Amino acid sequence: MSQQHPNLDIIAKFFEAYSKFDLEAMRLVVDEQVKWTIPGHHPLSGTKTGIEEVMAFFGHLGKSNFKADPIVLGVNDQYVVDCHRGWSNREDGNNVDMLWCLLWKISNGKIVEVVNFAADQHEADRFFYKAYQLKPIQERVV
Repeated sequence: MSQQHPNLDIIAKFFEAYSKFDLEAMRLVVDEQVKWTIPGHHPLSGTKTGIEEVMAFFGHLGKSNFKADPIVLGVNDQYVVDCHRGWSNREDGNNVDMLWCLLWKISNGKIVEVVNFAADQHEADRFFYKAYQLKPIQERVV
């Protein structure tokens, strides 16, 4: 009988919390100094540094009804690689459904760094730009 690698347990706890948009449960497995990189050229892209920025990102992500269903995980003592279906089911018809891969770095039982990779970055940018429309330019530069 084989045991699951402890780093997979951490990622399972994260996905469980994410499925409920339970930010407090997410905090239990994310390091205070985490770095989380979201690729692209859209309002949510960029590197979030520290748990407060990462939790703010997930707070906003929850508003777009974006879900993640893990498909396959790879693991070693420092990293987890996951490929998952990232999708939405929004009433306004602005939806996305594609594969995403994340490289998770784990240290001392916490997620310390994550880099996201989108299967179709142009489609991801389109979805997030439409879901998180920017204020008019006059209001952004004031």
